[in-house]
Amino acid sequence: MWHGAVGHARICRPLARPKQKRPNVPMTAEKPPASLVVELRDVTLRRDGKEILHGVGFTVREGEHWAMLGPNGAGKSALLGFCGAFTHPSSGTVHVLGRQLGRVDLQQLRRAIGHVNPRHPLRSPLTIRQVILTGLVGSIDLPPRWQPARADLDRADLLLGTLGLTGKADECWPTLSQGERGRTLIARALVSQPRLLLLDEPSTGLDVAAREQLLETIDLLGETNPRLASIMVTHHLEELPTTTSHALLLRAGSVVAAGPADTTVTTGNVSAAFDHPIDVQYQDGRWAARARSARRPAVAAL
Repeated sequence: MWHGAVGHARICRPLARPKQKRPNVPMTAEKPPASLVVELRDVTLRRDGKEILHGVGFTVREGEHWAMLGPNGAGKSALLGFCGAFTHPSSGTVHVLGRQLGRVDLQQLRRAIGHVNPRHPLRSPLTIRQVILTGLVGSIDLPPRWQPARADLDRADLLLGTLGLTGKADECWPTLSQGERGRTLIARALVSQPRLLLLDEPSTGLDVAAREQLLETIDLLGETNPRLASIMVTHHLEELPTTTSHALLLRAGSVVAAGPADTTVTTGNVSAAFDHPIDVQYQDGRWAARARSARRPAVAAL
């Protein structure tokens, strides 16, 4: 497990109070809601005098896995910048891991956020293990004379094994396939034990087999770290892992729909987000989308 083990709570029997009238309390208490990880309220963003996000709001709780979908220019990258504590909104409020942007040291906050970017700008011939360790210092290369702690090395080796990279730990980045790079970047994002994982089009450049292997790796995170929250940005429904629990659909800087994935990623909502008739199908935990031809009748909408 990548998160710390939680000890069992000791149940104590309260002392009897015979003269005190006991209130009527339900025998079964409701499970408390999961902690908030990201919360946006009425967020706008303006650049060069143009408003590109219009009153966006959504909430991510621990253990939830969100997909952020929409065409180019919909505002996905801007929203991910808020979630990753890289940019501030023009108006509205953004809370990440309980801290409000504008009232917190962004650099410190980013240490609790893992970020997977397939366009990772590494040019040095670091090994897979070294690339993973850069996630501890938040830089592209390892700082001179920096030495990881024994616990950090053990955690990196654990991730190597979990993601199927043990035998390649000493191979250099330039020699890796795109699929191996993708798994390495996931390990790099997880080595610092973040509470939030951001995946920015992680399947970019992968062939079908490598994409499926990467999605299996992402699905594994729900088992190994059930409290981890994640947000994945993608254009393609086929790239959504089976663990996707929620979705946010954007169009031209506004929210088309947001909520549980099974009721949000539908033919109607996706067609509205992409401003084109698109048939959406869902089978065995995976989505598929196909643009509708004017000569082809519509399938039953999800």
